[in-house]
Amino acid sequence: MRVAVLFGGTSAERDVSIASGGQVVMALRQAGHDVIPIDTARGALSPAEEQRLLTAGVAPAPPSEDALAMVRGGGPGALLSTAGLNDVDVVFLTLHGGTGEDGTIQALLDMAGVPYVGSGHAGSAVAMDKDLSKRLFQAAGIPTAAWLMAPADAARVEAELGFPVVVKPNKQGSTVGLTVVRRAEELEAAIDDAFRYDSEVMLERFIPGRELTCGVLGGQALAVGEIVPRRGEIFDYESKYQHGGADEIFPADLPDDVTQAVRDFSLRAHRVLKLDGFSRADFRLDEAGNLWILEVNTLPGMTATSLLPQSAAAAGIPFPELCDRIVRLALEKRRGTAERRTGA
Repeated sequence: MRVAVLFGGTSAERDVSIASGGQVVMALRQAGHDVIPIDTARGALSPAEEQRLLTAGVAPAPPSEDALAMVRGGGPGALLSTAGLNDVDVVFLTLHGGTGEDGTIQALLDMAGVPYVGSGHAGSAVAMDKDLSKRLFQAAGIPTAAWLMAPADAARVEAELGFPVVVKPNKQGSTVGLTVVRRAEELEAAIDDAFRYDSEVMLERFIPGRELTCGVLGGQALAVGEIVPRRGEIFDYESKYQHGGADEIFPADLPDDVTQAVRDFSLRAHRVLKLDGFSRADFRLDEAGNLWILEVNTLPGMTATSLLPQSAAAAGIPFPELCDRIVRLALEKRRGTAERRTGA
């Protein structure tokens, strides 16, 4: 099949997206597909550009606003004019954050009639909005930590959540702009920092404990993993993307009932957000043995050592096969939609 891999973009997660894109390009070629790598900020890459960009790696910190400004172009609308995009069988999205993960590009591809992997524009938008997704988790009986949306002063936070709290952009990933606030006097600065990355900021009760994750593929929960950061209490940007930043254990050493609960909640969250294809849910397991869902990623990291591929590998699915399955799920969804419309 002819597959266009979209990556890069202009969000704070651009470097992570490029790393995912490079790995997916290689995996799909290994699986026998004809692959076109496209940076949504620059267009289709020449072989030399592909080699240079897709082997660059991820820096210890997100790219600066100045660096992102240098690659900003015509915006998502320019994507539809990319040469050859309408000639592909499917688009593989490895975009993280921004318009690549919030449903904007998904909506554009829908309008252009181009099939793509993963969730549609509505599910993508809701999952990206942490406030909305937590409301749906509550309605579905999936435990999630108490939260407030800014503005909220220290007195209200102390009364309703207690310290410490996690302050983070409402629609951002990779822990960009996230701070664990332990004292009231630190709150205002943390909120200001989070507002650098989003127009909405969430304040969430901090749940101490173990961090767990579980992938979903084609309506089936994969293996549960545990993340143990080496450099601090949280799995922050540097810990995620720098060598030796964390121990990632698949499958996690958990009692059978806890493992099954994580898998059940992951599937339930995937369904309540109306997601398609694949996703990854993240959790905290507190000292009392209670699970708390943190969020669901609709376009999780896709390097061979990212969490979703590790979850799949532990379930017996190697990385090239995972990428191939994701492509085929997108085409199955497309065929199913066409059949429903025609009554076939």
